[in-house]
Amino acid sequence: MKVIITERAQKDLGRLDKPTQKRVLRALDQIASRPKATNLKKLEGHSNLLRLRVGDWRVILRISREEVTIYALRVMNRREAYRRL
Repeated sequence: MKVIITERAQKDLGRLDKPTQKRVLRALDQIASRPKATNLKKLEGHSNLLRLRVGDWRVILRISREEVTIYALRVMNRREAYRRL
């Protein structure tokens, strides 16, 4: 699968420290190669959104099976991730 990081997610990533950025990007690379082997969960109340847990950070994702693409929509701290959706 191909991973596309949206503009908003890129902006979110830019606000993180370098080690956290690397962890998030590494986790996204793992999803691209092995989506079933990662820590993905569906978000309740959102039929087409998933979350990837990376420490205290959550990456909000949408998978397009037709395009065989994963879209990273947001990168947020766990405290705010679920309140803002």
